[in-house]
Amino acid sequence: MELKVLCVGDVVGEPGLERIRKSLRKLKRDTGADFVIVNGENASNVGMTPRQGDMIFDAGADVITMGNHTFSRREIAPYLEENRYVLRPANLPPQQPGSGWEVYETKCGDVAVIDLIGRVGMDYLPDNPFLLMDRILKKIDTKIILVEIHAEATSEKLAMGYMLDGRVSAVWGTHTHVPTADCQILPKGTGYVTDLGMTGPAISVLGIQPKLSIDKFRGELYQRYQPAEGPTKLNAVLFTIDAATGRCKNAERVDIQ
Repeated sequence: MELKVLCVGDVVGEPGLERIRKSLRKLKRDTGADFVIVNGENASNVGMTPRQGDMIFDAGADVITMGNHTFSRREIAPYLEENRYVLRPANLPPQQPGSGWEVYETKCGDVAVIDLIGRVGMDYLPDNPFLLMDRILKKIDTKIILVEIHAEATSEKLAMGYMLDGRVSAVWGTHTHVPTADCQILPKGTGYVTDLGMTGPAISVLGIQPKLSIDKFRGELYQRYQPAEGPTKLNAVLFTIDAATGRCKNAERVDIQ
């Protein structure tokens, strides 16, 4: 038996939410996906509200992952405590609300999902995700283990992929909002991609109006970031996992442009 896992890149603002609402269920049907994981940490541009989380679930997500903007909207704290299907990075301080990993029931039995955040180029220094993964894996006995690392540096994501090769079913990166072309099966059977990309405005700088980003880099006075207008896209990767072994059989992009 196979489990098809659809992983969707960072949802950016109202345009990203609208694209999810219009496209996710159809994409799920078209790909035959059994389990859908969506990164929602930019649903309100910076952070996610409970209302936006509910919108993503209503659109067809099974699990929502977060990242460095997890607590930018403070109203998310009780939502994380009450909803085990929303994960914040496991290596954030343990006293913060929510959980960084959970085990969920699927048609192929229990599946573990782990959310991590990288340390390179972040505004703060979370716990070391590499050392934490060794501790978490000792607590998990499921065949299928799925890992997201929300990180800036491609090297950090690749290193995590190779460290977990043969120990988990799939590893994917988020955060940089740019889809990478390196979908692959690592030597010991773990599916991998450096970055899923994003879901939101297609003509943009990471989902944001280009002028606002240009002004910032030029040193001009600039406004608060706002999502760009125009056409939208959805970036995702579909992992096909052998339920008997937990090994990944295929990893492919299934973008909507």
